[in-house]
Amino acid sequence: MNHTVQTFFSPVNSGQPPNYEMLKEEHDVAMMGAPHNPAPPTSTVIHIRSETSVPDHVVWSLFNTLFMNPCCLGFIAFAYSVKSRDRKMVGDVTGAQAYASTAKCLNISALIVGILMTIGFILLLVYGSVAIYHVMLQIVQEKQRY
Repeated sequence: MNHTVQTFFSPVNSGQPPNYEMLKEEHDVAMMGAPHNPAPPTSTVIHIRSETSVPDHVVWSLFNTLFMNPCCLGFIAFAYSVKSRDRKMVGDVTGAQAYASTAKCLNISALIVGILMTIGFILLLVYGSVAIYHVMLQIVQEKQRY
């Protein structure tokens, strides 16, 4: 009786006994041999677009929301900016650009209307102060006549 002992210990795990899965895999590879495929191997090329920078105007919208918010234009611009950022995170560049464009237009509108309202308020304050000064001056002059 000629028995040959075949060891399945590899140098990597020489101190540990092999598990069942490793022994089965080695046996299957030895029995079947290398896989045979008549077709030549093909390669797949995946084109990954570079990060297109889509500005979402969140900071500008937040500024307009806090400081120049006539007719809630700043808040609406902020909502569109957040939608643009969400679309950008999902990978929908077209949707992100559409929301960013809307946010930009709303921010420009809010800024212009806010600046005009601020200038109007300052002019109203100045002219109102001058008018009150003239009224007070007339009252003082009338009192001095008596």
